[in-house]
Amino acid sequence: MVGQLLLGLSILVGVHEWGHLIAAKTFGMRVEKFYIGFPPKVIGRTWGETEYCIGAIPLGGFVKISGMIDESLDTKTLSEEPEEWEFRAKPAWQRLIVMLGGIIVNVVLGIIVFVAITFINGEEYLPKEALNKYGIVAEELGQELGLRTGDKIININGEDYKKYGDILGPNVLVGTDVYYTILRGTETVRVDIPDDFIEKLSGNKDRSNVMSPRHPFKVGEVDLKEARDAGLMTNDKIISLNGIPTLYWDEFISVLAPLKDEEFEVRVLRDGSEKTLQMKTSEEGRLGFVIDRSEFESGYVTNELSFGQSLSIGTGRAFNTVYLNVKGIGKMFSGDVSPTKSLSGPIRIATMFGTDWDWMRFWTLVGLLSMVLAFMNLLPIPALDGGHVVFLSWEIITGRKPGEKFLENSQKVGMVILLALMAFVIFNDVFQLAFG
Repeated sequence: MVGQLLLGLSILVGVHEWGHLIAAKTFGMRVEKFYIGFPPKVIGRTWGETEYCIGAIPLGGFVKISGMIDESLDTKTLSEEPEEWEFRAKPAWQRLIVMLGGIIVNVVLGIIVFVAITFINGEEYLPKEALNKYGIVAEELGQELGLRTGDKIININGEDYKKYGDILGPNVLVGTDVYYTILRGTETVRVDIPDDFIEKLSGNKDRSNVMSPRHPFKVGEVDLKEARDAGLMTNDKIISLNGIPTLYWDEFISVLAPLKDEEFEVRVLRDGSEKTLQMKTSEEGRLGFVIDRSEFESGYVTNELSFGQSLSIGTGRAFNTVYLNVKGIGKMFSGDVSPTKSLSGPIRIATMFGTDWDWMRFWTLVGLLSMVLAFMNLLPIPALDGGHVVFLSWEIITGRKPGEKFLENSQKVGMVILLALMAFVIFNDVFQLAFG
């Protein structure tokens, strides 16, 4: 988990700072240092005029460009006349491109990752019709919303939808006045989604805690001798346990749980006729078979996508992450969601990578975080790229350059804000994992 986080951060920070470095060198600026992580230096080497280093504190990075007021707050040469290779000697439009360089390459990386994943995986989804054949299983959060197991979701906000993933898509999570229209038996019901729903979802960390598709099942491989001896066979449909119907998997696991260590009656449908078996669970509470859900899984649709289609869909998914973050921040400012529930720092981000090394999950998170990093760096906070962009845009529009003392003080204020924010998210991560 920690290794994946460090590798992911190294890629994101390295790419971001490389964007600044390559733009600066393109315009003839001198880059003194290129850091992944913050000092003290662990290892470093100088090529040309630039020292490339890995720092001991893996929470960011920076490039030190001569003649620029940055997080190093090195201003000792600013009282002298600028040299032609200094940042401050270059036209404002060149300095603006340098400051946007990191943001641009993070966006490019995010798009590349999402396009590649889309092209490799294609598009697999459960269509609305297949979902509503059996309905949903309402989990804990879903029940709090007012959903019930067996509900069939007819539309979202009065509009049709295409697939199961749309039910908890960005428009639902960050929208306002969102509601589902539900078919419950023969009755049509409206279920409203509260505006702070994304906060509850963030706290529970898993969308499957809201709902999952309901599905029938049958017996696959019978993998315990006791089950085989009792007469259980592959392709049996278990229709009841002790007379309680178990046509769906959620019913089966619910009824089976309290029967551990007891002998009970299992009624199965085999080749069109019903048979009764006497069985007992294993010590682990299993009945002794591998679930076969092929009847349900046959409803999934898999589309192989061309590169052009992947480019369009992947780019859309990349920018959807930015849209979701913008809407989420808006909800925090409006008071609909709590920052303590919604903001994640490095500790909670590390948990997203999981304990097992899954390259597809790893690159999905890298792509997502690359887009988020680009967006966050564009915020107009001094010490972030966005703060520099604001000052440079002002200079280009008005023709007046902000004073160096003003830029220095702004940088100090920005650093205080960023350090306070970092301290908050780290403390909040620890608190939420311990008590959330």
